[in-house]
Amino acid sequence: MLPQEIIRRKRDGHALSAEEIGIVVRGITDGSLGDAQVAAFAMATFLRGMDADECVALTSAMASSGTRLAWRGMPGPLLDKHSTGGVGDKVSLVLAPIVAACGGCVPMISGRGLGHTGGTLDKLAAIPGYRTDPDIATFQRIVRDVGCAIIGQTDDLAPADRRLYAIRDITATVESIPLITASILSKKLAEGLDALVMDIKTGSGAFAASDDMARALADSIVSVAHGAGLPTTALITDMDQALGTTAGNALEVGEAVEWLKVGGRGDPRFGEIVRALATEMLMLGKLAPSPAEARRKVEMGLADGRAADTFARMVAALGGPADFIEHPARYLPHAPVVRPCPAAQGGFVTELNVRAIGLAIVELGGGRRHVDDSVDPRVGLSDVAGIGRCVVAGEPLALVHASTEAAADTAIAALQEAIRIADAPPVLRPAIRDYIAR
Repeated sequence: MLPQEIIRRKRDGHALSAEEIGIVVRGITDGSLGDAQVAAFAMATFLRGMDADECVALTSAMASSGTRLAWRGMPGPLLDKHSTGGVGDKVSLVLAPIVAACGGCVPMISGRGLGHTGGTLDKLAAIPGYRTDPDIATFQRIVRDVGCAIIGQTDDLAPADRRLYAIRDITATVESIPLITASILSKKLAEGLDALVMDIKTGSGAFAASDDMARALADSIVSVAHGAGLPTTALITDMDQALGTTAGNALEVGEAVEWLKVGGRGDPRFGEIVRALATEMLMLGKLAPSPAEARRKVEMGLADGRAADTFARMVAALGGPADFIEHPARYLPHAPVVRPCPAAQGGFVTELNVRAIGLAIVELGGGRRHVDDSVDPRVGLSDVAGIGRCVVAGEPLALVHASTEAAADTAIAALQEAIRIADAPPVLRPAIRDYIAR
């Protein structure tokens, strides 16, 4: 069948067969479909949607468009977590070593920052020498020997997704639940996982701004993943405030390292989400007979230092300093300007525009305006006020880490605009909004 006829059928609202979807995905991969045809297919899907069978077929075809990893002789189940992104989301940095310390094998393939949201690869790039692009054999060896490795997507994993996403990004077709589902899961299927846990963010700093959209995305991912043979559950978690006390690449790495070194003590919301995701990963991997036992294993891995040691060994195996976890401040870059952002009035922090906060970090240089921009790992925010904090006028709402005084001034003005203070304390929303399973 001609590709344009397949596009026409989707444009007119018909469900496509697995064979038709396979023709499209092969054309995306080998270049026989031009950019205009790929864009037309994306727009037709965006407008008409896909049913569950179509989405499973699209996901499976994209996963098979390149290499699918095969794992042999692994000491535990292959487990991973994927987040839909947010501000201050450093969960992957601590979650992978926790699960590895509890017997899992975590081949985590992560991405760079996108828009106002941070990216795990940008955070790890703040560690001198850390390689996010090892060859597949090295990646698999480190996962086997250390228990986890966090790297970037390789050229031969789900190449159809890479091209389709690049075209979606410039054709206003990103916000399509079937296309988001296929994009996320195609890479995870190509990893050769035994199970996956999704962290679907919702709130002002999330892609899914409403709980309803987050739930629809979670339902789609869990259903399609099971249809493609990958056991998956999802947590819907809060992104109406930054996660943890820092936002910015080197600052977040420092917070994550300190959190591991002190056995998981720190920001309560961050700890609650990390522990819930780790517990779910252990349950899906059959590494614990009950949630209570899984939680006990997580706490033991944190308390006895095995999680911190696993992180240290992962960093060293991927080219970072052997003593990084002992001396992170020696290696992480520091901004030359650190300024407080004062509260304009006293009261309670009642609302944060987290997207605006993320964009303020991008303006500092901590994210990208264009795909080929470099990122300044030094800049960002620390000691960020959470919702419910009581402040007096002039008290810092955050510390701004900037490259220049002028950049700090701009960020301070943006933060004061993004943080609302009122006389009455707010009603606090839970860190974990919902749980979705098949």
